[in-house]
Amino acid sequence: MRRLRTVILDTSTLVSAALKAGSKPDQALLKALKSCQVCACAETLAELEQVLDRAKFDRYASQEDRRAFVRLIRQNFHLFVLEDDWMTALQPACRDPKDAPFLALALAAEADILVSSDQDLLVLHPWHGIQILTPAEFLAGPDLLP
Repeated sequence: MRRLRTVILDTSTLVSAALKAGSKPDQALLKALKSCQVCACAETLAELEQVLDRAKFDRYASQEDRRAFVRLIRQNFHLFVLEDDWMTALQPACRDPKDAPFLALALAAEADILVSSDQDLLVLHPWHGIQILTPAEFLAGPDLLP
């Protein structure tokens, strides 16, 4: 039996999914949860929580709904621990240092796909054999069930 594809969803994708039900990022999240092993680490979860806690998002979703979204992510994603050397050994490095945890996680989890709306990550496609796709590209891809 083939292994499930391993997918990482970056903060931009998850924030969009949290704030707009039915959006491409939301659909990408649902597809990944249904058919893939979706991974996160403490660093990526902390960034998600910090971003979703911003008051500017109050007009899109209540703070409680955004916190519930983070709990859902924590419960359904496979968690990895990143060693310090994962972050420093990234080659080529991303032009935005805040994206380094996603690249390190992709290596640690042996990810097949990193889903992102962030141009700093998308320009790296493919990176170490890992596809870096927009949510729309991920959705357009084949069914990922083994």
